[in-house]
Amino acid sequence: MQKILVIGYVWAEPTSTAAGTRMMELLTLFRSQGWQVVFASAAALSEHRADLSELQVEEKSISLNCDSFDQFIAEYQPDMVLFDRFFTEEQFGWRVEKICPAALRVLDTSDLHSLRCARQNLLKLAQQDGRNESERHQVAAVDADFDTLYHVMAADDMAQREIAAIYRCDLTLMISPAEMDLLQQQFGIPALLLHHCNLMLLRTDTMAPGFEQRQHFLSIGNFRHEPNWDAVLWLKHAIWPRIRQQLPRAQLHVAGAYPPPKATALHNPQQGFHVIGRVADAHQVMSQARVCLAPLRFGGGIKGKLADAMACGTPSVTTKIGSEGMCGDLPWGGMVAQDTDAFAAAAVALYQDEVLWQQAQRQGTQILLQCFDRERAASDLLARLQLARLQQEENRRKNFTGAMLRHHLHKSTHYMSQWIAAKNAQKIPA
Repeated sequence: MQKILVIGYVWAEPTSTAAGTRMMELLTLFRSQGWQVVFASAAALSEHRADLSELQVEEKSISLNCDSFDQFIAEYQPDMVLFDRFFTEEQFGWRVEKICPAALRVLDTSDLHSLRCARQNLLKLAQQDGRNESERHQVAAVDADFDTLYHVMAADDMAQREIAAIYRCDLTLMISPAEMDLLQQQFGIPALLLHHCNLMLLRTDTMAPGFEQRQHFLSIGNFRHEPNWDAVLWLKHAIWPRIRQQLPRAQLHVAGAYPPPKATALHNPQQGFHVIGRVADAHQVMSQARVCLAPLRFGGGIKGKLADAMACGTPSVTTKIGSEGMCGDLPWGGMVAQDTDAFAAAAVALYQDEVLWQQAQRQGTQILLQCFDRERAASDLLARLQLARLQQEENRRKNFTGAMLRHHLHKSTHYMSQWIAAKNAQKIPA
């Protein structure tokens, strides 16, 4: 492969999201092979987007429901198109197939959106009897098994769309082995359509400060990501008051990009609850904290904040959802707790006990070494892409379900898009 087109759902922001970090890792890997890379997106240009010119990656602004994309891709003629999340495959997949049918079509899910949505719905269901905000946030993290989650997901439009996009592509990159298992065992997706790829830009800090040099708790995550915002609310209304009862002088710093006014309104120094918003260097802030708190009640994928914590030698307290797919059979680099009382108790114990803290730090390092081998992951991905390219015609013949879905959905999407394009061009009344 020589020419790659990446269609981004948004412009890559590695300082804002783990998804942005992952995208930069993929772009860096592609460029290291000498491949020509164009990154295109229909999203508005963002202030904090990465400067892709440093990687010699061309940026291209594209439009939804516009034939100008057809002209662009016909001129570029990519060997491979990477769709960033299934939304972009829905919007542009049929155009790619129409203009460049020989191009390898690869989907990067980032995390399984339909899994996250199903867990969020289960949380809302558990919270519905709460009479006020405080009562609703006493509810523990979702702890449903995959059979239960399958029944919730299978009845939901989000899962149907996402699974269909996976079938329509030649290969889908999955960041979590747990999600690989769910797709294969519960949804019956063939292994030839999936590849586990947990690439991360991890900078292990071998000179990280020790227990005594650190202070405060840290919670970090993009506020636009719903699981992160829910975690902040759980901290504010339930977990943090319990921690402060036992550690009256403790301080919690809540960091993350794009804090809305409703988040900054939670800032209360008298309660030790500091909403500090975006930080210039997440690793620097993480390295100064003694304990990272990630009370995720729903979500999916791999949690970048927790990988960063381990890379900075910072033990963490999280839920089963937080640690899912990250450590295999290894003990967590900190503590895992599901309900409010257990979470607060774990945070206090880890903050106060230096021996326990150091053990957790060592466990985090082992997870990075065994589960996040970047060179091996990069080599495996390149080999799988080359194999998918070599076996492309054979694999497409085997994937009749994908061909059928492309035929039906792309036809409807095609004609709807043409109608919207005509309406925009000629101002046809709706």
